Amino acid sequence: MTTHTSRGLDKTVASAADAVADIPDGATLAVGGFGLCGIPSVLIQALLEQGTTDLRVVSNNCGVDDWGLGLLLGAGRISKMTASYVGENKEFERQFLSGELEVELVPQGTLAERLRAGGSGIAAFFTRAGTGTQMADGGLPQRYDGAGGVAQASAPKEVRTFATEAGPREFVLEEAIHADFALVHAAIADRQGNLLFNKSARNFTPQAAMAGRVCIAQVERLVEPGELVPDQIHLPGVYVHRVVEVGPDIEKRIEKRTVAPADGEGAV
Repeated sequence: MTTHTSRGLDKTVASAADAVADIPDGATLAVGGFGLCGIPSVLIQALLEQGTTDLRVVSNNCGVDDWGLGLLLGAGRISKMTASYVGENKEFERQFLSGELEVELVPQGTLAERLRAGGSGIAAFFTRAGTGTQMADGGLPQRYDGAGGVAQASAPKEVRTFATEAGPREFVLEEAIHADFALVHAAIADRQGNLLFNKSARNFTPQAAMAGRVCIAQVERLVEPGELVPDQIHLPGVYVHRVVEVGPDIEKRIEKRTVAPADGEGAV
């Protein structure tokens, strides 16, 4: 299998199965995408087929019941989920309330910045998001006991007051996120791992890629080094260690389809 050290700047691997083959049980994963848009579905499927379990996943959400990270969740492969939104997955709700799943809820902007900080050498940062709530004060349920009680709650975080244009304000300390592996999807990549994303499929993906000690990218189209215009590259190859071409015809599901009626009077 190709690794980030075995073939110099050519980071391509032959298959998704090869790309995820060394992800062990208990690994922490940062996974890109937003809803079902821009998720690394082929890599997720390969990981499911591999049988890897006890995964600790960081992503904006956990997919839906039958797609994306929801496949790993439904198979009982995820032990902890760190996310900002989990509202579209009934199995997620069931596992959380039954005590099977540990959950860390994080404000969306804070989650993106914690991932970015992890890839930028920033140990922690202060933000106003969450001050005055359980996010800062502690006590937010992270695991239930299956009988309606809280078995594990979040710990209090450091809060400091800083001068702002509006006067003194409280800020809460948030630590960077580091992941063992990052799984991301890109529209175009070259063999050196430089990535381009398509529109909103870019959401959370560069940050997730940066946070992974080993970043694995599934890409729809692979080009040769030099074919990408440097100013158009969204994520430089220094953050990417493995690239697998999956083609443009992979299944891409729509989480909620909204269409306009024929008379143009609103949407259904």
